[in-house]
Amino acid sequence: MLRYCLIPAVVFAIALESQPAHACRVPAQLKFFDINHADVVVIGRISNYRIIRPSQLRKFFEDVDRHLSDYARFDVEVEELLVGKSSGILSVIWDNSNFVKPEAMASGPFLIALSDPNSSMPPFRGSSAVISPRQGPSLLTVLQAPCSSAFIFESTSDKARAALRALGAQPK
Repeated sequence: MLRYCLIPAVVFAIALESQPAHACRVPAQLKFFDINHADVVVIGRISNYRIIRPSQLRKFFEDVDRHLSDYARFDVEVEELLVGKSSGILSVIWDNSNFVKPEAMASGPFLIALSDPNSSMPPFRGSSAVISPRQGPSLLTVLQAPCSSAFIFESTSDKARAALRALGAQPK
């Protein structure tokens, strides 16, 4: 009996796995106030950026370029700490699967908002999307609401200035 109950769950998991990473049908508007959900906000430079493709099912779906399980991992050399506690170099995960992540990233500097994996707060606006288990359970994760843009902005951009205003900081 248990075996028959598990079959639909396995089929559903395989179907999800085979979908490309841009799973949102309608993108959600970026809300700069969401930066207040961040545990750490820094201005820093990105290095060692890479896409991780951990899927054991990849061999079954070779014709699909991206999978929901793909994520980016990179280091951030902190130049300025705006929120939270951090210094030096941070190892970071960008695991939101709703958008195709770039194969490469410029070094920056970027304003980057991050969430702590040990935070007790559930994913904000999470009821509208699939929330996958964290890929790096001990690493900070780029803040991104489901189906919205990530909080990674060139540090001198209008978006970075808007995020700073939402934090109550004065843009430079």
